[in-house]
Amino acid sequence: MKCPFCNEDNTRVVDSRPADDNCSIRRRRMCDACGKRFTTYEKVETIPLVVIKKDRSREEYDRSKIEAGVMRACYKRPVPVQKIHELVDAVETDLFNHEEREIESKEIGEIVMDKLKNLEAVAYVRFASVYREFKDVNTFMDELKKILN
Repeated sequence: MKCPFCNEDNTRVVDSRPADDNCSIRRRRMCDACGKRFTTYEKVETIPLVVIKKDRSREEYDRSKIEAGVMRACYKRPVPVQKIHELVDAVETDLFNHEEREIESKEIGEIVMDKLKNLEAVAYVRFASVYREFKDVNTFMDELKKILN
């Protein structure tokens, strides 16, 4: 493992323990050259998941896209970052437990919205307004009515 500070190859593991999600290992490392410490995470490699986009093109699944969308939806809302990471972990678990190795982006969006609805109502509506491409105030109001009922 290369040191992120000095780019040397000589680093050693100082401490290893399960990460908070219990699905990865957190390792504290120390560089033998510069003496600085840094953290790495080790995860089990999974079978790649392919996302079928609206235009029918395909691309490899990218967790950071879901994370970025949820972060934008939760912007200036009282949602701790830890809760956002837990939500993305839950979405990812659902996706990888899916029988197929290809999944439509529409289905991913529905899973995210379902989880966001339980986390924070305003974030849910923000995400839904972008995801479902609300055209006018009436569609926005229809979605709000669904939440209130």
